[in-house]
Amino acid sequence: MGELHELAGRYPQARSALLPMLHLIQSAEGHVTNEGIEVCADILGITAAEVSGVATFYTMYKRRPMGEHHVGVCTNTLCAVMGGDLIFERLKSHLDVGNDETTDDGRVTLEHIECNAACDFAPVMTVNWEFFDQQTPESAIEVVDRLRAGEPVQATRGATITSWREAERVIAGFEDGRVDEGPTAAGASLAGFEIARERGWTAPSLDAEGSTAGVADTKQEAEEQADTTRAGTETLIEESPADTAEEGNDD
Repeated sequence: MGELHELAGRYPQARSALLPMLHLIQSAEGHVTNEGIEVCADILGITAAEVSGVATFYTMYKRRPMGEHHVGVCTNTLCAVMGGDLIFERLKSHLDVGNDETTDDGRVTLEHIECNAACDFAPVMTVNWEFFDQQTPESAIEVVDRLRAGEPVQATRGATITSWREAERVIAGFEDGRVDEGPTAAGASLAGFEIARERGWTAPSLDAEGSTAGVADTKQEAEEQADTTRAGTETLIEESPADTAEEGNDD
């Protein structure tokens, strides 16, 4: 209860803490319980229906008990065509579960998930939201078998796997000391950075007042810049060769 109040106190408007509070409920209870919803509503001064609406809108919030580990297989377009669909089907068969179901031993909950913004590492699987890149059916099965056996498992980019509840506590905003454990970026994700470094490209420098030159600091400045850009674009269109040719055509 104290940590829920702590989260609410981190924001100028307490209800902004609802998302991390729900993650904290999951870390303690294993899913978003009715009691957890009531507690959040009471602390934030909103209705249980409002809390429930949020808890049922976002798929990361679970309304039934989860396994010790959450294994998610991306089945969005790129991952799917690169092998994600096959990985998911093989894991369902291997674990003898369907989508969003938990193994009989309570160790693994399997779910097909939406894009994890890691398309350059497709097909991607996650364990407790940590990345496992460029998976195959065989490598995915090896990961879940090691998880069920209680063996140490290291994410491709990220920390050593703990448990879904512990990961939820971190997402809620309470560090576990593993933030610098394992790489966080690699391969194609760094290609642009490497090119920029080779060619000496840098971001625009800050002016004396600490703002980036040419970037609007206020809404009014942004609107003025947009109007200027729009006017310039319209002028170019009016003076385009196609328009000039049409104006000179008497037919």
